[in-house]
Amino acid sequence: MYGLINRAVKGLVTEQFGIEAWDRIRTRAGLEDEDFISMESYDDSVTYDLVAAATEELGLSADTILEAFGGYWVEYTAVEGYGALLDSAGSTLPEFLSNLDQMHARVKLAFPDLKPPRFRISESTEAGLTLHYFSHRPGLAALVTGLVKGLASRFGREVKVTPFRTGEGEEAHDAFKIIYVDIAGSEV
Repeated sequence: MYGLINRAVKGLVTEQFGIEAWDRIRTRAGLEDEDFISMESYDDSVTYDLVAAATEELGLSADTILEAFGGYWVEYTAVEGYGALLDSAGSTLPEFLSNLDQMHARVKLAFPDLKPPRFRISESTEAGLTLHYFSHRPGLAALVTGLVKGLASRFGREVKVTPFRTGEGEEAHDAFKIIYVDIAGSEV
């Protein structure tokens, strides 16, 4: 994964738990360097080690940390100079989710070693949709849940997200039932 992701992990931890917590997590993960270079590619194990160290240090589950990171990532990338790219991917949540693969193709121009996940939409109705997530990186479904909730907030919506596994064999993947919630909190 690119340093930009690990910098965002640091940002989330320092904003919510302080720089001292970050230093303990970084040390626990076996990282000597305090900063990551945004455009440099790092082994995926660095990010996984940071999450594992954060679970131990903060006493939170990996899913809780990953979901929080997913929501944070939406805000972080907009502030870090990717707001126009996010804006160009769609003006509604369903449109944006439908354009995730195209957006990742554009991001790959700046990050040539990027190995993004793939997404597919099914069962799209006025009440919600199903988002299919295909990735070679295991264990990141909670991150996608956080991303979807963060994106929904970006579009002024609230959603209920229910993850599930679907498919068999090599076609097995994570999917997410996304239900739109109205302002009063009831499902649309």
